[in-house]
Order: sequence, then structure tokens, then C-alpha cells
Amino acid sequence: MSELALTPAIEQVKADRHLSAEAAKGGRRGKVWIDLDNSPHVPFFAPIIEELERSGHPTLLTARDCFQVCGLADLLNLKYKRIGHHYGKHKVMKLAGLGLRSLQLLPSVLRNRPVLAISHGSRSQLLVANLLRIPCITIADYEFAKLWMLMKPTWVMTPEVIQDNTIQISKERILKYPGIKEDVYVPKFKPDPRIVDDLCLAGAEIVVLLRPPATEAHYHRPESDELFQGVLDFLSTKPHTKVIILPRNDRQGADIRSKWGSLFAKGQVVIPDKVVDGLNLIWHSDLMISGGGTMNREAAALGVPVYSIFRGKVGAVDKYLASFGRMTLIEDKESIPRKIILEKRDRALVNSDHTNMTLNAIVQHIARVLKEAAEKNGSRGYNSVQ
Repeated sequence: MSELALTPAIEQVKADRHLSAEAAKGGRRGKVWIDLDNSPHVPFFAPIIEELERSGHPTLLTARDCFQVCGLADLLNLKYKRIGHHYGKHKVMKLAGLGLRSLQLLPSVLRNRPVLAISHGSRSQLLVANLLRIPCITIADYEFAKLWMLMKPTWVMTPEVIQDNTIQISKERILKYPGIKEDVYVPKFKPDPRIVDDLCLAGAEIVVLLRPPATEAHYHRPESDELFQGVLDFLSTKPHTKVIILPRNDRQGADIRSKWGSLFAKGQVVIPDKVVDGLNLIWHSDLMISGGGTMNREAAALGVPVYSIFRGKVGAVDKYLASFGRMTLIEDKESIPRKIILEKRDRALVNSDHTNMTLNAIVQHIARVLKEAAEKNGSRGYNSVQ
């Protein structure tokens, strides 16, 4: 997809840019476009959207139909436009899917004329924002994620524990927030005990929540699959455990069922038959084991024992959590029975007084960027988020 082919669209956005300033003078604030590209983005952006709209900034919310993104957005009653889906792990299909979804996003973006685009690493949004000259913020908590050509964000926002020299952007365009991204929404969490009956957890001695590796992600390593198999083999010898598996998609779930059918048959392992609140499931588990990042960090934020079987490059956030004993890194199959402790835990909500700082810092960064964008566009009456 070439920029030349989108020239009319680009010129239209540039010609309409003054409308944002006129709207601001009339008391209306610029619209912020948020793209939900993966399931962890849904709970993360929900309180940010609430703060933006409370402060008078309307939002355009788009969502990619994959990895339970839309199901989670429905669960949180978010109003979004479903656009595009996942095209698999193959690089050619990824590129084709990127181009197609970018084209699918264009009509909504042109119609709504956002003054700022924000995502947690949505490549489709970055491509559209770059082509249409829309300032964009990419929020990232894993410094080894890849950014391709034509998809450079205007600003990158990361946790303070990630060093500036690992971020491929000029230092003055780096925004930092305290804590971890899960601190944005975990403070709002309230346990819902109905999940105990829904998943038949009442009679279980120890509940283990297990999340398979992200096999279609660019950072996936086969070693993570080996550890996942090792963990299931280990848990299969522990009849006093109830294992809840949360696959990343239906295909992965079907593959797990076929390989470990005997465990499903005797009820030791179960896969939820509908979208569930991840935080609530973590809270009602005694421990969490995952080949990914977000749910591990959610468990850490809730004070639930968590074990990582992720074998890609370990990011600064996970190293930070591991250094304080809030996460245990599993590096080989031999260490599984030695490191994983199967025991009931005392359930008490973690004191989260400090975590409001994370949400406040992120919203204030967005406010400053919005103000800067408004001033650049000549909007004298533009007010930032308070």
C-alpha cells in the first residue's frame, strides 16, 4: 500500500485539520482515536477512556476481532467499531493483513478526524496515523517489540523501569510512567464469586490458571511450548489440582484438547466455554503460570503467585518484578517441580494506594500531548485534560 495511492485521503485530513481548532473554540475538544489491537489492551484502556471522556474528550474506539478483544470489550460495555481480524503468523499474511486492516480503518478515521491516535502497539493504527499525519502515542511495556518502517510513533510511552537507550526514538519523544501498565486498572478490580460455580471450582483443593504461549507472536520461541508441555505433564501427576487453561484462540484450544484429552475427560483440566474476566479468574486461582506477559503482570499486581514460562527476551518489567520476588521465571523443564509451589493462598486484596499514580501519569501525558497538538494547530481556546 503506497502513500501515493492514499494522497486524496491525506489531503482531505490536512485540509480538515482546522476543524479541530474551530471545535475547540466552540467548547468541544478534539477526538482521541484509541485502537484495541490485542486482548490486554481492553482493560488497560477502559479507565483511560473513562478519564478522557470525563474531561470532555470524545473517543473513537476501534477494535481488531481477535484474541477475545471484542468479547472483552463487550464484557466491559465499551462502545467500539469492530474492524479487521488476525491473519496468522506467516510474515506474508501478516503484511497483507496489516495493509488490509489499515485500509479498513481509513473510513472511520476520515469521518471522525481525530487529533491524536493512541494504542499499545497497534501497527495498523501507526501506519494510518503516519500516512494521515495524525500525531500518535504508542504505549509499550516490552522494549523488544518490533516497529517496522512507515510506523514510527510521534511519542513512545513506557514504564520508568525501561531504559531510554532501548527505545528507538529520540529521548525528547519518550514519556515515562511509574509502576506497570496493569496498575492502571487493577485498583478498580472487584472479585465476582459467581465464577466459582461457573467453572466448578468449589471442590478443588488447588486452582492453577495456565496461559499457553503466544504461538503467533513474532517474539515466540519453541522453548516456551516445551515448558508449557512440561508444566501440564507436571500438573497431570497432581490429582489435587484443578487446571484452568485460557487459550489465545480457538485453534490453540482445540490443539490442547486433542493432546491432553484424558485430563479433560476426568475433569482435572477445563477450558472456559465463554469469555471470562481475566482478573477475576486470576483472583480466584491459587497460582498463575503463563507463557505471556500481561496476565503474569496482572497476577503480580494482585499479589497472586505467578510463574513465567516465556522464553523470548525477558523485558525490563519482568526482570523488575522477578527481582522483588513478585514473579518467578521458569527457564527449563527440570526446574518446574522445584520452582512451582502448589499450595492454597490467602486471598486479600493488595494495597494499591500507589497505583493511581500510574493512571494519573498516563492521562497527564496525553493531556500535554493534546495541548501541544492544539497549539500547533492554532487552537487558542483548547483545554487539556484536567
